[in-house]
Amino acid sequence: MKFKLPNLPLSSLKTLPLKPKSQMASLLTAAEPQTRIPHPSEDLDDVLCSAQQLAEQQQLDLAETAPLRSLSGESRIERAWAHWTKLGRPKLIVAPMVDNSELPFRMLCRKYGADAAYTPMLHSRIFTETEKYRNQEFTTCKEDRPLFVQFCANDPEVLLEAAKRVEPYCDYVDINLGCPQRIARRGNYGAFLMDKLPLVKSLVENLVANLYVPVSCKIRIFPNLDDTIQYARMLEDAGCSLLAVHGRTRDEKDQKKVRANWDAIKAVKNSVKIPVIANGNIRHLDDAHDCLKYTGADGVLSAESLLENPALFAGFRTAEWVEEGEECNKDRKLDQADLLVEYLKLCEQYPVPWRMIRAHVHKMLGDWFRMHPHVREDFNAQHILTFEFLYNMVDRLRELGKGTPLHLKDTNGASIAANGLAVSAV
Repeated sequence: MKFKLPNLPLSSLKTLPLKPKSQMASLLTAAEPQTRIPHPSEDLDDVLCSAQQLAEQQQLDLAETAPLRSLSGESRIERAWAHWTKLGRPKLIVAPMVDNSELPFRMLCRKYGADAAYTPMLHSRIFTETEKYRNQEFTTCKEDRPLFVQFCANDPEVLLEAAKRVEPYCDYVDINLGCPQRIARRGNYGAFLMDKLPLVKSLVENLVANLYVPVSCKIRIFPNLDDTIQYARMLEDAGCSLLAVHGRTRDEKDQKKVRANWDAIKAVKNSVKIPVIANGNIRHLDDAHDCLKYTGADGVLSAESLLENPALFAGFRTAEWVEEGEECNKDRKLDQADLLVEYLKLCEQYPVPWRMIRAHVHKMLGDWFRMHPHVREDFNAQHILTFEFLYNMVDRLRELGKGTPLHLKDTNGASIAANGLAVSAV
C-alpha cells in the first residue's frame, strides 16, 4: 500500500525531526497542515489513534539518537557502522540514475536480490521550490528500505531544506558529487564541485549539523590517487557516514570504453574508517563478488547493467555475459519481457511519469526491438502511452518470436532458493 503524506509546515520538520521509520509514501509539500482523509472502510478513531502512536514511537526513537553534530570523530565512526549494521550491511545496491531508479524500478530490483537502493538524483533547489516536482520525482513505500535519497546541490542551506523534507522517509541523505554530465557543469554541481572542495565540505557539514539521518556522499576519483584519498578523508572528517566511490574520473564518462579503477576504490577503502561502496564494472553477479573481494568494499552499486537486466543481483545475466561452455540453469525461465511486465504492474501500483516508463521499455526490450524494428517504430510513434498498449506490444513481440532468455549460472557462488531466485553467497 502507498500512503499519501500530509502537508507539513517546514518549521515542524526542523523542530521535530523524525527518525526514518514512517510508512508514509508519496512525499508532497511543506505548506499548510492537511489531515489525511480516511478511506470509507477505515474507522476515524483508529486512524487518529495510529497516528498518535506513530508520533509517540518516533519521539522515543529520537531519545535514543543524538544528532551527529554532538558527537566526536570516533563516535561518528562508531555511529556510522552501527547504522550500517542495523540496516543489515546491504551489499548489492541499486545505483542512483536520473529518471531511472524510481520507486517501481527499485521495487523490481529488490524482488530480484537488491539489498538497498538509491532514488534518482533530485535537484535540491527545484525540490524545495516546486510541489509538482516533489510529488512526481520522489515517491516511496514502507517496503522501499533501506533507501538513499540523493540530491545534487551547490548551496548548503537549500540542500538542508530539501533534506529536511525527506529525512523521515530514508536511511541516508546522499550528496551527488559524481555526476560528470554537461548539465552538471552548467548547474555547478556533481563532479564539477571537485574543483571547489571548501564548498563540498560545507555541504556535508551543514547537513551533519542539522540532520538526524546519516549523510552519505557519492564521488568520482581524481586522476591522482593521493588527491582521491585526501578527498575521501576530508568528507569523512566533515561527518560523512558512508562513501560510494565510482572508480572513474570526471572525464571518463563512457563506461564501455573505460574500465573502472578498482585499485583506487581499494585504496580509499583502506584510507577511511567509514563504510565504502564500490561503483563500476558490475555487469553481473560474479562481478559483484569479484569487486567485493578485490576492493574490500562493504557493498557494490550497479546502474546501466541493471537497466537492461533488473534481475542481475539474483544471478541472472544477459547472453552478452555468458561465457562459452558455461553451465546455466535451464529450469528457471525468465526473459526481459517478463521483467518488463512485472515493472509495468508495479507502475500501475506506484504511478510515475511516463517518460520514466518509456526509458525502461527501451532498455529492457532493446534486444527485442533490434530483432523487430517495426515494433520499436510503432512504440516511438505513440506520443501518449497506455498500459494496454504496452501489454499488447509485449504480446505482439512474443508472437513474432521469443526473445533470448536470461541465463542463471550454475555455480557454488550462488544457490537457488525455493522461489527459484539466486541467493548470493556474499
